[in-house]
Amino acid sequence: MKPTATIINTATLLLASLTTALASSGHGDVVDTSLTYNSGILVLAFAGFLALVVVVQTIPALISLYGMIKGAAEALKNKEATSTSSNK
Repeated sequence: MKPTATIINTATLLLASLTTALASSGHGDVVDTSLTYNSGILVLAFAGFLALVVVVQTIPALISLYGMIKGAAEALKNKEATSTSSNK
């Protein structure tokens, strides 16, 4: 990518992130969140269950990631050992 294009893209993204959202209600309006969080115990239990499912699914993903990193490190070590022994 050309340096001038990178500078233009960076400046555009910076200016876009500094502007306020067009859908904002303004400075003086106050949002009443008591209506939003007045759902009930069943809705909160369902949201908690969904959060629990997400957390439980990360455990096998982390174990699998650890296995892949360990396998890649062992393969790299074996490749180094093979190349070192063939150079002698």
